Amino acid sequence: MNERNHSSDLSTTGVPANSLGLVLQRGGEELILDKALDRFTVRFVTDFPVQQLSQVSWGIWQRSITQARLELFQVVPAQIEEAIAQARADQNVAFASHAYTVKDNPGTFVYLDDHITIQFADGVDTAKINLIAATFHLIQNKPILGLPNAFVFLVSKHATENPVKIANQLQGISEVLAAEANVLVQTEPHYRPRDTLYTQQWYLNHNGGYELVAGSHIAVEQAWDITRGVRSVVIAVVDDSFDLNHPDFQGSGKIVAPRDLRDNDFLPLPDGSKANSHGTACAGLAVAEENGTGIVGVAPGCALMPIRTTGFLDDESIEQIFNWAIEKGASVISCSWGASAVYFPLSLRQRAAITRAAKQGRNGKGCVVLFAAGNANRPVSGTIYEQNWPDNILQGLTDWLGGFAVHPDVMTIAASTSMNKKAAYSNWGSNISVCAPSNNAPPGMSFPEKGFLYTQPMIMSSLTGRGMLTTDQIGTAGYDPGNFTENFGGTSSATPVVAGVAALVLSANPDLTAQQVKRILETTADKIVDPDTDPQLGLREGTYNENGHSQWFGYGKVNAARAVQAALQMQANTSAAGKEVKVSNTSPIEIPDNNRQGVKSAIAITEASAVKDIQITVNIKHDFLGDLEIYLIAPNHQQVLLQNRTLGCRTELNTTFTLRSHPILKQLLSQSAQGRWQLWLIDYAPQDIGKLNSWELSLGV
Repeated sequence: MNERNHSSDLSTTGVPANSLGLVLQRGGEELILDKALDRFTVRFVTDFPVQQLSQVSWGIWQRSITQARLELFQVVPAQIEEAIAQARADQNVAFASHAYTVKDNPGTFVYLDDHITIQFADGVDTAKINLIAATFHLIQNKPILGLPNAFVFLVSKHATENPVKIANQLQGISEVLAAEANVLVQTEPHYRPRDTLYTQQWYLNHNGGYELVAGSHIAVEQAWDITRGVRSVVIAVVDDSFDLNHPDFQGSGKIVAPRDLRDNDFLPLPDGSKANSHGTACAGLAVAEENGTGIVGVAPGCALMPIRTTGFLDDESIEQIFNWAIEKGASVISCSWGASAVYFPLSLRQRAAITRAAKQGRNGKGCVVLFAAGNANRPVSGTIYEQNWPDNILQGLTDWLGGFAVHPDVMTIAASTSMNKKAAYSNWGSNISVCAPSNNAPPGMSFPEKGFLYTQPMIMSSLTGRGMLTTDQIGTAGYDPGNFTENFGGTSSATPVVAGVAALVLSANPDLTAQQVKRILETTADKIVDPDTDPQLGLREGTYNENGHSQWFGYGKVNAARAVQAALQMQANTSAAGKEVKVSNTSPIEIPDNNRQGVKSAIAITEASAVKDIQITVNIKHDFLGDLEIYLIAPNHQQVLLQNRTLGCRTELNTTFTLRSHPILKQLLSQSAQGRWQLWLIDYAPQDIGKLNSWELSLGV
């Protein structure tokens, strides 16, 4: 094997080795960091009151980042290096670090703590792990559930370099598959309401009216004829805070296992400001109690698990969210937020935490995990030519990525309007599962006072669509005076609506797996069509491809009545496929090195029935699997990317690609199984070689 020395190569982003202190390893990708010129973080040996923090001579104290025990200080740019040096020299300081921004992600601040995630190759023993840890002055903290041979390490006081630089050096060691510094990125809720008032919950059911098109609701009344939800089905709403004193959250058994991760207690209550009203509004849409007053949630009979976040998306915070939801029995997990960033993939630990919830939660049946697509009117994963931004903070071809929205075990929710159109702000793309009703507003209108997404080019044309009535903080503290707000919206409100429907489905059939619930919601959705051109980007994606998927609406607008009826009809142990056709190709084949033509291995299927399920098992040995991309080509020549170049220095791949792990395979369903199926492997870099030992195709027909 030709061993690679990563520290002497250019990174995949083209950054030279001497700049690796500014390369952030993130979910198999490399993000470029820039040092923030006006802020830095400090962890003190012991906690100090705010009065003392405000008296230090080397910076102006701004705030505490409590979950990482960090204090944020600000200085004028010319003094940043001197201030950090003074902080590090202070005997009361255990850790001091630059803050960073992510290149091409204006407004996104990244803060480091002292955690590093390392996944070692198979066969690396404890002695070798301890030696590597000692070399970099790391202290093993804990294993990572769901990731083999992976651990969290603490950077000790004796380390001479920051966690980002250490992680990049670890990437160059052959025994290390992946190394990531933990970072904290502030959360950004996807929507806050405008002040136009409406007085009815049209999104549940309606019979027409002002700005109401037939069928723009979710048909929940027919679902309620079967079930209005049961207390044993628990919806975890993860957000900024919850006014648990609201009348619509009262009732025996209504609140289950509340958690406040920000203040580390069990009362996730707001602090009395409008800025903390988002969670109350989201929770009301999903589960507001049917009590003869106020509003009714989609699943009023179900229980609410309110989880207040730390406000940051570091690894520990995400693990805390999903571990709590799993341990306390959540059935559905609704998340109306994402990273405040243009392009931000998930870390290994974050991906693993969500996967564990989706596959191991609910006693092994899996929690239904939902994330809002976002409100930028941009792809959840893709490239857009940006122009006309204020001060040109984004311009030219720009990559967008919402790491939570593209996770394979997540349902990503877009927004439609009361006119059955695409909401102007709603993010879109091949990862959208379904959409649900919400309001309409130009991208950029939600939070004009903060965040990079909210200074983007505006839509000046008139946009029709009604707002969402939901719960608000009691009295004058919330979005509107009184106990309710009448114009909530964004994909933030669409997501808890779908969460409520998922809870009704599980109330009707609690034996369903999370994957079966997802499939039911997608196959029973209404195929709404929007023939209009998007007023901001000029795109027209409001129709469906041959696989029944729309870039704007996913598989359609969620329909509660049809979904609950389908849940009743479906037995938990019924396979989606009537029979299985399984064929292998065991002829080894060399993979040509650095050859864009690649190599193809074929399997012939004679069965002519429609494909209902698909699995591909591969056995590959290669000196550097990170060189490879792997595609499956169907008999109709349609190509599906199974594996991109994220395997790093691993040398053996024995894995199975399924509909669950790779939802993109749904594109191949419903076509005839008959014909020539091919596995296509492409090696994109010189030096390392390998072969496909065998592969197997299993089709449910």
